[in-house]
Amino acid sequence: MRVPADLTVPVLAIDGPSGTGKGTIAGQVAKHLGWHTLDSGALYRAIAFLAVENRIGPGDTDGLEALAKSSVVEFAVTLDGVNILVDNRNITDEVRSEAGGKNASIYAKIPVVREALLYRQQAMRTAPGLVADGRDMGTVVFPDAFLKVFLEASATVRAQRRHKQLRGKGFDVKLRALEREIAERDEQDRNRTVSPLVPAADAIVLDTSEKDIAQVFTDVMQLVDERLASKEVSLT
Repeated sequence: MRVPADLTVPVLAIDGPSGTGKGTIAGQVAKHLGWHTLDSGALYRAIAFLAVENRIGPGDTDGLEALAKSSVVEFAVTLDGVNILVDNRNITDEVRSEAGGKNASIYAKIPVVREALLYRQQAMRTAPGLVADGRDMGTVVFPDAFLKVFLEASATVRAQRRHKQLRGKGFDVKLRALEREIAERDEQDRNRTVSPLVPAADAIVLDTSEKDIAQVFTDVMQLVDERLASKEVSLT
């Protein structure tokens, strides 16, 4: 039996394409507020990884629905970030790779996958609050979020950030190829029929191209503090 999420629990939705810093910002804000965090992108990447591993193609809707509903995906917070676990297997490096991102983009646009994972995401809305990052947190998953922030940055800047990150982890990647792949993924995500990558009508759009993480964190926290004060949402 599904227990509905507590709609009185405040949710901050942070959306945007990869490479804008939304995952890092979400983690920092959640830690600062003492709230829970949801990395929806990692959840989709994990399901895509399992689908490929089990040879369940995008056209196998029954297989995908069963996989999305039954798979046990866990997130473990560490000093280096969030590890993604499936049946106690750490698949973080695999799903965080560029191939993992490509696969996630393919499977994430399939309606049965999104529907199966929707409840999982909404169920993470627990006290004292939730910071959710992804691509449709403010438009679909938490349309009643007290604050919706959409982070954006140029494909060139995001490719440079991703290149530095992947090279630091030992991956051999080419900057031009990364920029091309990011642009193609953006196009696919923005034009998909289900939950396209677009800001919510009431979202505040922040361009992070010329800002470091500290500056973006300050900007987001200012918005959070102002909105919480105006809405009289409790932090405890």
